[in-house]
This record gives sequence, C-alpha cells and structure tokens, in this order.
Amino acid sequence: MKLFNSKISLKKFLLIINLKIFKNIFFFLSISYFIYYLINYFRLKISLLDFENLSILLLFSLFSCILSIFFNGLAWKDIIIWFGTQKKIDNLLRFYLLTNSLKYVPGSVWHFVERFNFLKNKTNKNFAFYGILIEPYFMLCSALILTSIGVFYNPLFLLFLLPSIFLHRDLIYFIIIKMESIKSTGVKMFKITNTKSKFDSMININSSFPFRIIFIEMLFILFKFIGFILCFHIFNPENDFDYLYIFIIFCLSWSVGLIIPVAPGGLGIFEASFLLFSGNTYSYNNLLISLIVFRFISSSADILLSAPFLIKKLIRGN
Repeated sequence: MKLFNSKISLKKFLLIINLKIFKNIFFFLSISYFIYYLINYFRLKISLLDFENLSILLLFSLFSCILSIFFNGLAWKDIIIWFGTQKKIDNLLRFYLLTNSLKYVPGSVWHFVERFNFLKNKTNKNFAFYGILIEPYFMLCSALILTSIGVFYNPLFLLFLLPSIFLHRDLIYFIIIKMESIKSTGVKMFKITNTKSKFDSMININSSFPFRIIFIEMLFILFKFIGFILCFHIFNPENDFDYLYIFIIFCLSWSVGLIIPVAPGGLGIFEASFLLFSGNTYSYNNLLISLIVFRFISSSADILLSAPFLIKKLIRGN
C-alpha cells in the first residue's frame, strides 16, 4: 500500500515538475517571439522611412519631452509655494530634475524619498510629506481636465472635471488622506503621524484654488502629448488624423497609468490603455511601435535632464 502511495506521489511530483518546465518554456518562447516580431517589424518600418525626416521628428519629440519635465518641476515648485512655506526655498526646480530619474529605480518611491528629505531639511517633515504626497493628484486632475474636452463627443466627459473640485483649499486634506491609503507602503517609510490639526498648523494655503499650478501641469501634459504625436507621425504617415480624439485618448491613458501604481510613469499600463481606448481606429502594429518609441524618448528625456546633476552630486559626494 505504501509503495502504491509513493508511486502516486512520485507521479504527482513529476507532473508538477513537467508543468513548471512547460510553463517556463512557453514563457521563454512567447517573449522570444514577441521580441523577434518587434525587431523584424521595426526593421521593415525603418527601411521605408526617410531618415532625415525621422531624425528631425525624434529630436523635436525629445525636446518636447524635456520641456514637459521642466513644466512638471515648475508645477511642483508652485505647489510648495501654494502650501505657504514660511521661507524661500532655493533650487526646488533643480532638485526636482535631479531626482526625477530615480523613479526608474526598483521600488518607484526613491524620487519621493529624496524630495522628502530635501524639503524636511528646509521646512519640517510634515510639510515635506504633504508637499510630495499631493503632487500626483495635481497631475491627475490636470490630465482629466484636458480629457474633459471629449465633451464634444459625449456630454459625460464633463464628469472628468469632478476630481479637480477637491483641490479647493477647504477640501484638499481629504485628498491627502486618500493618497495616504493609496501609497500606504511608501508612506510608512516617512513615519508621519497625520492629523487634520497638524495639517492646518503646518499648511497655510495662499489661495482658494491653485489655478496657476493646474495650468502649468496642463502644459506638462500638452508637451508630453506633442512628444508622442511626433512619434506617432513617424509610423503613421497618413494625414487624416483626428488630433482631438488622439489627444483625449492620450490624456485618459496617461491618467490610468498614473492611477495604477505598477511601474514608473505608468510603464505598460499607459501603452495597454492607449491600445484599448483607440480600438481599431488606427493600425495596431503602427500604434504599438509608436508607443514603444515614445516610451524610449520620454525615459531618455528624464535621464538626460538628471544626468548632469547626478554626476555633479556624485563628484561632490553629497
């Protein structure tokens, strides 16, 4: 009887081993085929492109993405000012650019950690905590406000304006609480005890609504989109585009990538959302390549802007 049971166990074990091997082989073959397909498709597309025109479009796309990061940094600087810091803080924009590429480090929180430590030394840990935690919500609201332009297609797009209501001075604390729950893992690193009384004592908001910040964040999204549409033009040479439609899909997809905390910059989520929302409007293959190239350009802009500051920081050793 024992021998019979041991044979059954051995069969189960061998079956599990075989399944694991099969899964690994299938995964490896799938990834290999996907990479092979992309390389061959990209080679085919490159052979049909005008290289002079290609380089110009890619250069302008990179420049547009770099400008977008500057606007993003300016918006963060204005958030700190809007929160009513008691003294002028120098190098806010410079430090934002310095730490922006840290979002690609595993964990996707180290850019927040560095900014927290920087602000904490200039103000206090509670002010620093509020200043970095609220920034993604400003970006989200700005993208959704731009998405609401879709009201020309459907009146329901006006609903995308609702999240921005909570940026009012009297309501923003509720967003702080919500952001804490969403980013609970990262928040624990800061060891902050957050209460309404502490928020009111630390934050002295300058105006009822941050119109200037929202406008700057919208410029950030707009220049990001310009960078994308230039990549889109490379692989979709036809000119009968509905630019407004593409812009709305871009803003909505970027918002989804920001909300779902899977990878820095919504890596993968943004691309998948764009393909989903666009449906069969454009060639799937051309659109996928456009998204991949745009991701490369966008990430390169982050790294290029951060590189001089990071090198200087490493040389100085601080």
